[in-house]
Amino acid sequence: MKIFARRSYLLLSTLAPAAAFIPSRGGASRGIFSIPEARLNSPFPKTAATNNFRNQQPVRMIASILDLLGGGGKSELIDPEKALPGRQQKMPNISGSKHYVLGNDLEEVPEGYKVAVFANGCFWGSEKGIWRLPEGIHSTAVGYCAGFTPNPTYEEACSGLTGHTEGVRVVYNPEQVSFVDILRWFWEAHDPTSGMGQGNDRGTQYRSGFYYFDDEQKQLIEASKEAYEKQLGRPITTEIAAASDYDKYGGLWYFAELYHQQYLAKPGARPYCSAQPQGISLADFESWAPEDLKEKHAPKLPESFWKKNAPRRGCSVVQEPNEPIEVGSF
Repeated sequence: MKIFARRSYLLLSTLAPAAAFIPSRGGASRGIFSIPEARLNSPFPKTAATNNFRNQQPVRMIASILDLLGGGGKSELIDPEKALPGRQQKMPNISGSKHYVLGNDLEEVPEGYKVAVFANGCFWGSEKGIWRLPEGIHSTAVGYCAGFTPNPTYEEACSGLTGHTEGVRVVYNPEQVSFVDILRWFWEAHDPTSGMGQGNDRGTQYRSGFYYFDDEQKQLIEASKEAYEKQLGRPITTEIAAASDYDKYGGLWYFAELYHQQYLAKPGARPYCSAQPQGISLADFESWAPEDLKEKHAPKLPESFWKKNAPRRGCSVVQEPNEPIEVGSF
């Protein structure tokens, strides 16, 4: 990010009016696209860091253009000791809120249900793909995960100073949908080889990651990664870590602002998604799954579902209906 900033400031110093030629739609930069102004209206008091984030939007936009032209440097995860201090206050308006599409409480985990947390680019499209699965999804939510700052805001996460990546939390019924089904959607819905970013969205806050809550999840993530890496023919850069690794930083997961939750289903939403599906289906479960987990974690979704509904190039999920896919429609 520092390299981006230095290049951008140099460009601005010689072509100061350049930002005036970048189209503005009342929002900040997300890649070379605009972000609705609502995304910058944090429910928390403004800090020097968040004010700085606002003031440097033209710089960040030009930095993104430089990155697209090959002029940017690699993003690096901030040192935990240098991360923003955060706060004890939890994100306002989340407790008691219901899922905009499914109607269930965003925070609750019913008895017998499981949790999965992953990140694969802009969380708007990532979340929608999962809530549309036909059965077993109790709730989805977007938030900031795998960072070092307690209770970050969107502005802070986007600054790169918290270490978080935009993530999705899934509460699911393992009797109706397998962890492997969610895992397969994760792999196929983005480019897991793209390092610190997806498409036009560049930075540590867009890195790919999957975070496990038990050893079985770990084994399945690692085994599927090895298989998919061979299929793609290039190294996968997805971060794989235990949720417990982040306990010392306050926890793995923090809910994002309420306006981000199920954003793509809400009136007036901008159909934006930066993920880059590769159009390659994950190999057959039997070919890569650990032998002792094959029966317990066998996929629930048939191959006919994937033939009709698998992620397609261009992040097509943003154009799909908001309602879950009907059982029997595939």
